[in-house]
Amino acid sequence: MKKVLLLLFILLPSFLSAQTLTAYRGKVSNSYNFWVSTPKEYDSLSSDKPIILFLHGASLCGTNLERVRRYGPLNALAMGRQIDAVIIAPQNPGGAWNPDKINRIVDWVFEHYAGDTNRFYVLGMSLGGYGTIDYSAAYSHRIAAAMALCGGGNPKSYCGLNDLPLWILHGTADRAVTVAQSEKVISAMAKCGDSPRLRFTKLPGVDHGGLARAFYITETYDWLFEHRLDSPDRPVNKDYEITVDRLHKAYKDIDRHSNHLVVRNGGGNTSKTDTKEHTSDADNNADVQYHVIRKGDTLGALAKKYHTSVSKLCKLNNMSQTTVLRLGKRLRVR
Repeated sequence: MKKVLLLLFILLPSFLSAQTLTAYRGKVSNSYNFWVSTPKEYDSLSSDKPIILFLHGASLCGTNLERVRRYGPLNALAMGRQIDAVIIAPQNPGGAWNPDKINRIVDWVFEHYAGDTNRFYVLGMSLGGYGTIDYSAAYSHRIAAAMALCGGGNPKSYCGLNDLPLWILHGTADRAVTVAQSEKVISAMAKCGDSPRLRFTKLPGVDHGGLARAFYITETYDWLFEHRLDSPDRPVNKDYEITVDRLHKAYKDIDRHSNHLVVRNGGGNTSKTDTKEHTSDADNNADVQYHVIRKGDTLGALAKKYHTSVSKLCKLNNMSQTTVLRLGKRLRVR
């Protein structure tokens, strides 16, 4: 017993100073499986760390939670990027992100993890960019700031987006989700009135996968952390810039050996200590492609147009061959 206590005493400081990543499967009913990452020196009782919700793109959809670590904030942490925040990273099994399902996870994390709920941020790319817009529109009252990368939106109402600092970024060379999709969000916001808290950045020559490099630069997180939900008038910070050149240099200032990452199961038992070298495959996801349903579209016609099969389209979109194609719905075709 004394040897066990001595071992715990020796190991405890390293666990307290480590980045800890915990997987939760089936924890929240009618929702998603998800990761929660806590930063170094995290105090589970009295932490005032900010909280980030990350929504991934379609290439990470599925039921293998490890996929969510392929790019984004969790991968940035594994590569050595310092992000001093609690990070929530759910996995979408397929189809559009559901704001209510996301919110059930957020409620659970707020109840079970210490953090500053006045500094709660949403960050997503591609399908996750759509999810960011949809969730932020529905729950703008609880979000300090949001950043949507190369996405679009299909919320019931866009008006809530005008209430929070929102930065939309899109590459002009994006063929998977064209910049027109972000422009439609901005036009819809304008119909609700002035959008003084909106920032829109078009990045010349950046393609779909290239914009994922934003997860690996400090400016992304620094900009988010400048905002608080309880700030008077909720002003948007315009001091930070994300440029094409900065994206190209995204990985160069990361200390790849600075993070010690402990991975746990939702039960709290340590499953493994992650010390292997991580790299991002975010730039390899540019082949993901969507089609916005128009009048007259059928699965057969779309399969022929995009040189695929009806069964593959159904599998990609988690639907059956008898599913009604709703006008304006985004259908993944590749």
